[in-house]
Amino acid sequence: MWTALPAHADDTADIKALVKTMTDYVASQKSISFDMETDLEIVTTSGQRLSLESSGAMDVSRPDKVRAERKGGFADVEAVYDGKTLSLLGRNLNLYAQIPLAGDLDHLIDELRDKYGRPLPAADLLKSDSYEQIMSGATDIAYLGPGVILGQMCEHVAMRNDDVDLQLWIAQGDKPYPCRYTITSRTIPGQPQYSVEIWNWKSSAEPGSADFTFTPPAGAQAIEPAKLDNIDELPSHLTPKN
Repeated sequence: MWTALPAHADDTADIKALVKTMTDYVASQKSISFDMETDLEIVTTSGQRLSLESSGAMDVSRPDKVRAERKGGFADVEAVYDGKTLSLLGRNLNLYAQIPLAGDLDHLIDELRDKYGRPLPAADLLKSDSYEQIMSGATDIAYLGPGVILGQMCEHVAMRNDDVDLQLWIAQGDKPYPCRYTITSRTIPGQPQYSVEIWNWKSSAEPGSADFTFTPPAGAQAIEPAKLDNIDELPSHLTPKN
């Protein structure tokens, strides 16, 4: 049983304890599923801020299985990882690519971000070392009080590092899952934001029974991983030009 989060945090140690309770809880769950909304802001060359909204769902079975689906105005993407192969499907284009990638969830998250430039939604919250990732270089750590996200009472904390401002809303009670996670850039002109809102959270300390087998849809065409830009969320008319 997880200790309920305190209603008030008076100092930095208390706030860090809120975050540590969340990250320890998430890392301890062998089976996780949730629905999500993501909001990716871009800033045009004229300084206009635009939001790209997506809806999706994720299933995780530690240590090495993930299924993530995301649908927005410009993409309908599914990613399936079975611990050996990463399969990426662009449903709207009926294209898919498969990448040999043996490892665990942490390795998958790092490879998607660093090698392929395709970070997994909510990845910072799912890694086994998420506390260290979130708190690295953190300053101006603050507790902003209780809040409500989609009917769930949460604890609202904020911090920043050299690159971003970060806010977390953590569910109260014995399931302290992340309800919302917002990152605001401090280095990109216009300070765009990226946020993930999570609901319908289900988890267990025991392995789940979700299926992580990838089966291409009828007529889907296999492409090389190097051509994955074809299923990218950002449309060409919104891509910055040199």
